[in-house]
Amino acid sequence: MTSSSPDVLVLGGGLVGSAVAYGLAREGARVTVLDEDDGGFRASRGNFGLVWIQGKGYGLSPYARWSRSSATRWPQLADSLLQETGIDVALKQPGGFHFCFNDAELADREKRLSTLKAELGDYPYEMLDAADVRARIPQIGRTVIGASYTPMDGHVNPLKLLRALHVAMQARGVTLVSGERAERIVPEANGFVVHGKRGTYRASRVVLAAGLGNRTLAPFVGLNAPVAPNRGQVLVSERVAPFLHYPTLNVRQTDEGSVQFGDSMEEVGFNDFTTTHVLADIARRGVRAFPMLQNVRLVRMWAALRVYSPDGFPIYNQSEAHPGAFVVTCHSGVTLAAAHAMRIAPWIAGAPMPDELPAFSARRFGNAEQLTLAH
Repeated sequence: MTSSSPDVLVLGGGLVGSAVAYGLAREGARVTVLDEDDGGFRASRGNFGLVWIQGKGYGLSPYARWSRSSATRWPQLADSLLQETGIDVALKQPGGFHFCFNDAELADREKRLSTLKAELGDYPYEMLDAADVRARIPQIGRTVIGASYTPMDGHVNPLKLLRALHVAMQARGVTLVSGERAERIVPEANGFVVHGKRGTYRASRVVLAAGLGNRTLAPFVGLNAPVAPNRGQVLVSERVAPFLHYPTLNVRQTDEGSVQFGDSMEEVGFNDFTTTHVLADIARRGVRAFPMLQNVRLVRMWAALRVYSPDGFPIYNQSEAHPGAFVVTCHSGVTLAAAHAMRIAPWIAGAPMPDELPAFSARRFGNAEQLTLAH
């Protein structure tokens, strides 16, 4: 291995890979990021921008703790990126609302959040009736009968976040190789060789942060990443006067004034095209929540593929067969960006493993003999 080789190769330059690479650079590591060309699915450029906590971790409470640990670190991440790059990622954390349109939905929210509070203790939330919701958001529609609210939720501008991470990591010496797709990883005695479409790269450690590409890359280093695509579609309106000062699960007003609508989840393989009937449903639900938007002009639409594990929770592993190889995969790259930069990156650099991580081992999907989460 030559002296010019980086300490760590990060495969994937989206929000997950960039946050990890930025964090590693903060730890003093020499890092190279391989980022696929625009033929990639790029979930980082097609998401809703939420820093969302409420309801997460139902059925696996360590995920609630992990998500919240990231949300509490988000102000530090946003401040660091602003100081280092001059880019304001528009973080706001005023709390968030999940609207309910019938008694069954309201009961389900109460059950979910009360269970999490019982498991976690410190888990602030409120269940609001229609009058309470209208007092806080006067524009809400009459069909909303109540909502859950937690002060833990927020949102950012995800495109500004990706840009800021790229600028910040490169300012700290990270090499970004654009238009390069990792195709094969060969473990060596003192590290790893990654064969890409355009070149060959060596490092003592390698991080798989390639989203849906992790599924095929993981077996090269004795890891398991059984991720699959889940399509989400989004509508964006023209800019309107500020009216919505809180993020909600399916409607949010961006820092630039436009309104995003989106709450679809579809298992359609690798099809990332938009479909009229799904977009129509999204629009109807958005207008149901906010009738004032019924005549707003729509200016953009897109579909993107989320990265989902079989149970929807992240996968974090270091390979037992080939120590120094890590997989980092999740579908909440915005929410977890601070945790990836400030907790995952130090672990990869050699710090103790965060307490929550054993719950996210891929051993829960089988092939336990190949996997480990070592300190």
